[in-house]
Amino acid sequence: MKVGWWLLRWGLNAVALIIVAWLLSGVHVTWLAAIIAALVIGVLNAVVGPILKILTFPITILTLGLFMLVINALLFWLAAIIVPGFSVNGAFAIIVGSILYSIFTTIIAHFIKDREKASEAPARQ
Repeated sequence: MKVGWWLLRWGLNAVALIIVAWLLSGVHVTWLAAIIAALVIGVLNAVVGPILKILTFPITILTLGLFMLVINALLFWLAAIIVPGFSVNGAFAIIVGSILYSIFTTIIAHFIKDREKASEAPARQ
């Protein structure tokens, strides 16, 4: 992924976090905190997420994958603890906020991936 696409995705993920805060009264974030939190959430998902998923694999199997929601909510909450200006109040806000953020970032990733492929495709004559 080229740097320009990565920066665009990072910015759009920050906007997604702002939208989550706008939709849920238990999530509060400033613009600067949203930019930092989008990066922190990405790093947590890339580093801590796989470790947690491996360690909790048996319970994830027993719950038919529903425990993944708990892991995502935990990482969302952990990012709120780490980043000043980003706070999540209450279990409902943590769980629903993480689900909404995951939905938004999945849509963003799909959109960016399609655009990146289109820009790298050779021109047809």
